[in-house]
Amino acid sequence: RREVRVTGPLGNEVTAAYALKDGTAVVEMAEASGLQLLPEGVFAPLTSTTYGSGELIRAALDAGARTIVFDVGGSATTDGGAGMLAALGARFLDSDGEPVAPGGGPLKDLATADLSGLDPRLKDVEIVLASDVDNPLTGPKGAPAVYGPQKGAEPADVAALDAALAHYATVLEKAIGPKAAEYAQSPGAGAAGGIGY
Repeated sequence: RREVRVTGPLGNEVTAAYALKDGTAVVEMAEASGLQLLPEGVFAPLTSTTYGSGELIRAALDAGARTIVFDVGGSATTDGGAGMLAALGARFLDSDGEPVAPGGGPLKDLATADLSGLDPRLKDVEIVLASDVDNPLTGPKGAPAVYGPQKGAEPADVAALDAALAHYATVLEKAIGPKAAEYAQSPGAGAAGGIGY
């Protein structure tokens, strides 16, 4: 068990842990981005971030992990994993070339996804997604509709998050190709606020 300081779902610093043995790391995204890290009764469905989950993955890479079992679930977030990717070097920019604010809601302003700065070690690591749900990213069975309410999302928030994540998937399609749309509807893409995507 290794502990590191990372960014929590509300942007504050938290202590999170991961396990590492024989080159295999087990990283639970809830350690950095989970509902249990929110003060009682405090939710931020539009602005909570998975940035700390990316920092936790980066810590596992720094420690020499060659395989990362990424356990998703129990998240306080619905940002489609954008925060996690940002912590790993991706840049999400608005039409003025400025970074988009953290969280799923601000993804509505996303104009460009620049993945060229992603940590190059990710290409050499096997990442295994451990999820117990098969929801797609968006739609009536998507992350915002099914899991948003447990994260404090009101109906208007659910609609805003669904539209923002659909837009996010469209912008990512420009960055990585037509498979992005297919991935968005694949089983498990909606896990943990869309981090499965």
